[in-house]
Amino acid sequence: MNAPSSSARSTRKEESRDRILDVASRTVRRVGFDGVGVADVMKQAGLTHGGFYAHFPSRDDLLIAASVRAGQDSQALHQSHVERLLAAGVPPFRALVETYLHEAGLDNIECGCPVAALVSEMPRQSNAVQEEGRSLVLNLQRMVAEALGPDASPDAAWPIAATLIGALQLARAVGDRDQALAILAGTKRSLLAEHAEAAEPTKPASKPARPTR
Repeated sequence: MNAPSSSARSTRKEESRDRILDVASRTVRRVGFDGVGVADVMKQAGLTHGGFYAHFPSRDDLLIAASVRAGQDSQALHQSHVERLLAAGVPPFRALVETYLHEAGLDNIECGCPVAALVSEMPRQSNAVQEEGRSLVLNLQRMVAEALGPDASPDAAWPIAATLIGALQLARAVGDRDQALAILAGTKRSLLAEHAEAAEPTKPASKPARPTR
């Protein structure tokens, strides 16, 4: 029997790593950094514990890679919802707020924003993990700034990002569905009212009156 080619071995290793990251990125958002155990992640990925170090030098390296994957997957999911709203004529800022504070964020934590899931734990992690955490935070800030439009100051995005994160965290923590939905709805109203210019559709320029003869 012929031995597997190097390309086949490489493909299998990449597939295994991808399974590990898929499990770890969901787990870290669901239970936090401290809840991610190597043995449990490998078991859920259908791999042996001993094979972990063929993919990652340490648990911290897994946490960093899982954070990167969580950010990528969350942003892709968020953007797909935003683009549907944009296609329906919803302005970018309203689309961002409606998507981030949607009811689905209460239930689908393991696929949601990693910043809301992890921000309170970030200062207690190693420097390398903290650095990736800062990248996630800055990416959220940039996303908000872009939704506000080119004329807005980047600093204006920080209080909005803080409000979005805090509202989602409170809604998840309050323990009562009706209260959670009220938090999300109230925060939406407040943000959209405060930033009404960015939240409203741009009115088309009026056509000049035709000259009379």
